[in-house]
Amino acid sequence: MKICVVALGKIGLPLAVQFASKGHEVVGVDVNATTVAEVNAGREPFPGETDLQTKLAAVVAAGLMTATTDYAKAVPGAEAVVVVVPLFVDGEGTPDFGWMDSATRDIAANLTAGTLISYETTLPVGTTRKRWTPMLEEGSGLSEGSDFHAVFSPERVLTGRVFADLRKYPKLIGALSPAGAQSAREFYEAVLDFDERPDLDRGNGVWDLGSTEASELAKLAETTYRDVNIGLANQFARFAAENTIDIHQVIAASNSQPYSHIHHPGIAVGGHCIPVYPRLYLWNDPGATVVRAAREANGAMPDYTVGLLEGAYGDLSGARVVVLGAAYRGGVKETAFSGVFPTVEALTRRGAEAVVHDPMYTPEELAGLGLKAYEPGSPVDAAVLQADHAEYRDLRPSDLPGVKVLVDGRSFTDPAVWAGVTHRVVGVAVT
Repeated sequence: MKICVVALGKIGLPLAVQFASKGHEVVGVDVNATTVAEVNAGREPFPGETDLQTKLAAVVAAGLMTATTDYAKAVPGAEAVVVVVPLFVDGEGTPDFGWMDSATRDIAANLTAGTLISYETTLPVGTTRKRWTPMLEEGSGLSEGSDFHAVFSPERVLTGRVFADLRKYPKLIGALSPAGAQSAREFYEAVLDFDERPDLDRGNGVWDLGSTEASELAKLAETTYRDVNIGLANQFARFAAENTIDIHQVIAASNSQPYSHIHHPGIAVGGHCIPVYPRLYLWNDPGATVVRAAREANGAMPDYTVGLLEGAYGDLSGARVVVLGAAYRGGVKETAFSGVFPTVEALTRRGAEAVVHDPMYTPEELAGLGLKAYEPGSPVDAAVLQADHAEYRDLRPSDLPGVKVLVDGRSFTDPAVWAGVTHRVVGVAVT
């Protein structure tokens, strides 16, 4: 097949490489000329994705993958177009369809008959049918269902382990017609491999959910569930701390029973997915009080964590506090909706000087994010652990000269190592 992948980001590029590795001819489209040049040179434009560099170099050298900024060189004649363009939400939770609208119009202007168009970007329910399909038909002069098929098939992978996740989880599809569903099934069975999953009643592979709306909701539901679960864990943690109970011990005990799956509390919920997709769900269902309450509970955790520091240290005015970790989670060089930003804001409101350290970021990169970099070995008064980077396992008080208080927002550090320093953990009461 000739396949076009639109947007060569941290999900789109590994997808394109996966398709090419199965022997298909893949052309990637991206608005970033630097990304396009790097891909055409066989170099990954961003670090951290397992096996991406090796696989990318191989498919480029084999002539199976190229990249371009020009839709006219990628879309015409493609048997499948896979769209992984980012969709953002504003502070009020309103989706910003700008980039996806633009991409869809460019696809439509170059669309030829016989093409499957699969949207993998997470969307509000109804978007594929009510927004993209009319736009594709208007811009191309073609008819969905007879000239082309539009489907929704959500990406379900985590950056850093995309290739493994593609094999591990069923590929969900939802189409506007049985013919569209069949086309999507044949496509994904030709470009993906699946691990054996005897734990799944339907087995692993391509799962047709019957409609684009069902497929859209499935992605929102699985991610919103995690946000709600974490929100519940965070509320348990706050209550437990007020009542001299160790919530981590409670959660371990609860989860020893197979019907309990309580997640872990912490300083923040970050990334492109968990903080965003509940807002997309709320856009469809604004009366979902449980979802809204969980989002508010999780959004309040950075300020709560800085409050723990204030309670242990005292007045933070003039205190120099290092926030450990700019990334939204350990081992990933990504700051989308990271807890570092509200944590720094909460410290600044209390009069502290907030500095930030992250082993994955240079001081210049931190400055570019609007953060003041911490110079290792320089004195600090206190520290807040925001991201559970593996490097922080070996952190010692001597690495932070003068530190008096450490607040661990991820239950990641060993209290015994921090003897002589006031050590606080989210969800663990002071006894």
